[in-house]
Amino acid sequence: MPAIGDVARLAGVSKATASRALTGKGHVAEATRRRVEHAAAEIGYIASPDAASLVTGRTKNVGVVIPFVNAWFFGEVLEGIERALIGAGYDLTLYNVPPGGDDARSRVFDFFLARKRVDALIAVGVDLDEHEVAVLDRRDKPVLCLGGRAPGAARLSIDDRAVAQLATEHLLHLGHTRIAHLAGPGAAASPHSVPGERRHGFLEAMAAAGLAPGGRANIVETPMTMPGGYAAALQLLGQPGMRPTAVVACSDEVAFGTMRAAERLGIDVPGELSVIGIDGHEHAEMFGLTTIEQYPEEQGRVAVEVVLRLIARGDEPDPLPDSGAPLPTRLVVRSSTSRPRR
Repeated sequence: MPAIGDVARLAGVSKATASRALTGKGHVAEATRRRVEHAAAEIGYIASPDAASLVTGRTKNVGVVIPFVNAWFFGEVLEGIERALIGAGYDLTLYNVPPGGDDARSRVFDFFLARKRVDALIAVGVDLDEHEVAVLDRRDKPVLCLGGRAPGAARLSIDDRAVAQLATEHLLHLGHTRIAHLAGPGAAASPHSVPGERRHGFLEAMAAAGLAPGGRANIVETPMTMPGGYAAALQLLGQPGMRPTAVVACSDEVAFGTMRAAERLGIDVPGELSVIGIDGHEHAEMFGLTTIEQYPEEQGRVAVEVVLRLIARGDEPDPLPDSGAPLPTRLVVRSSTSRPRR
C-alpha cells in the first residue's frame, strides 16, 4: 500500500510538505499542491482520515441538522451545502430533526453530535436551545444557523420581516385592501421564528396603510406545504361574507395550494384573487406565481464558507455575516397578481 513517503519522493518534496498539501493544514504553494495531488493519484495513495484527524485534531466532517428532508427549500439548501463541502474536501453527516423537543432530537444532540466526529454544525431552519448549543460548545464545535436561531451562534438569514412586508406592499400598491395572510405554524406564538417574522412583516405593512388587523386583515396559520395551503385557503375563501381579494402566502408551496383551492371554488386568479408567495420555488414560473425569490442553494454554499472560517479561526468571523447584511432576495412579478376588480 502506498505511503506518504512514496508520494513525497515522487513529487520531489518532503513528507511534511506532502502531508500539508493533502490535508490542507498549513501553507503550500499552489503549484506544489497540484504536483503532490498528481503524485498521490498516480500511485493510488489515499490519506487516512483517522490518521489525519490525530495530527490535525479535525475530522474533515461537518454535521447538518435539517427539519425536513423532502421539502424543496431544504433539499436545495442541502445540495448547496454538499457541493461546497465536497469541493473543500469535507464529508457531511446529516440528521433529520423535526420541529419539537422529542426524544429523537435529544439523542441527536446529547449522543450523536456530542460523540460523532464532526468539526462543526450547520443548523438549517432549526432553532437550537441553550442546552443544545452548550453540548457542542463544550467540545469546541462551532455552530452556524441558517434561517434558524441559537444563543450565541453565528447566523445567516434573509430578512423575513422585510420580505413579507414587501410582498404585502406589492398588493397594496396594486390597490388591494382586503388582504389575508396564510401564515406558517406557530407564527403568533413564536414571533422570532421564520413564520413569526413574516407575520410581523405583513401586519406592519397593513398598519402602515391604515388597515388594522381584524375584518380586513385575516391571518390563518397552516403548515408550509401545498396541501396545507390548499386546506387553509378552502376555509378562508369559502367563508360567506367579505372575501379577501388578495393573499400573502408564507411560502410558495402554500401559494400553490391557495391557487388550486381558488380554482376548485371557481375563483379567478388574478381577476378575483391575487396571490403572492415567498421563496422562489423552482415551479413558481410554471404556476405564474408572483413571489419574493431567495436562493437556497447559494445560501448553502455561503453557509459552508462561513462555517469553514469558524473552524479555521476557532472564533466568530469579523464581522459576522448577518451584521446588517441579510441574504439577498428579489421580487419577481408574474401573472398571479393584478389590480382588484372594481
